[in-house]
Amino acid sequence: MNRFIPLATAVLVTALGAPVQAADTLAKVAGANKITVAYRESSVPFSYLAGAQQPIGFAVDITNAIVAEVKKQTGKASLEVGWQSVTSANRIPLLANGTIDLECGSTTNNTARAKDVDFAINHFYTGTRLLVKKGGGIQNYADLKGKKVAITTGTTNMQVVRRYNDEKNLGLEIVATKDHADAALLVETDRASAFAMDDILLFGLKANAKDPAALEVVGDSLQVEPYACMLRKDDPKFKALVDGVITGLMKSGEFEKLYAKWFTQPIPPRNQAIGLPMSQELKDNIKAPSDKPAT
Repeated sequence: MNRFIPLATAVLVTALGAPVQAADTLAKVAGANKITVAYRESSVPFSYLAGAQQPIGFAVDITNAIVAEVKKQTGKASLEVGWQSVTSANRIPLLANGTIDLECGSTTNNTARAKDVDFAINHFYTGTRLLVKKGGGIQNYADLKGKKVAITTGTTNMQVVRRYNDEKNLGLEIVATKDHADAALLVETDRASAFAMDDILLFGLKANAKDPAALEVVGDSLQVEPYACMLRKDDPKFKALVDGVITGLMKSGEFEKLYAKWFTQPIPPRNQAIGLPMSQELKDNIKAPSDKPAT
């Protein structure tokens, strides 16, 4: 399927001819016979490209399970599925304006974003750490005093690191990048001393780097944050569907199988295993599913 798709309209027309944003995703999808879902190009192992083919990853598998339920509930077995690439900066606007109908990737569920979008059941927990060159003398944030640190634009990590920088007076020179792969490249080519990001994404990027042994993930975890799928605000019917699918995966044991597939077993394209056991926070969330946001 093509990676690039035309922008979809997400408006309904009232009797007076005035456009209003669609509030019912299932009705929108059924009417258009198409659902548009988002993917990230380098959020390993959640949602990423391993070549020119369709995206793969833990969150992509969750997305596919949700799409299967959408087909079932709408009675549209031949529903067209469009995949739209998004970045940290544009994922929320593209969801709000109807270009995409669902975003499952590496998006933190927090109270600030909840003003614009709704979140499903949390599916991962992570914290901000550092990707650095091994042997470079950097083991924690204090070692970066006065140095360049790459951070992806539009992420909560940018806010967390800026706040920490101000509190500790580290004098960091923050370099904003378009996406995670760009930030990792700055570290690999010695144009930045570190890449500050969710630790799981750093482990994923390291596993798929040209020379994984040359990189390491270091530093304290500044803040534990949950990941969750995003959907449009005030759409309880679609949220119930998405939550039901994720909760069902957790109750059936399929969720743990997916976790093992992407976090403890070798993954494409280099067949390297991230080797990250499930956190206690996620184990607790499987027992009692929650959409509680980070503050």
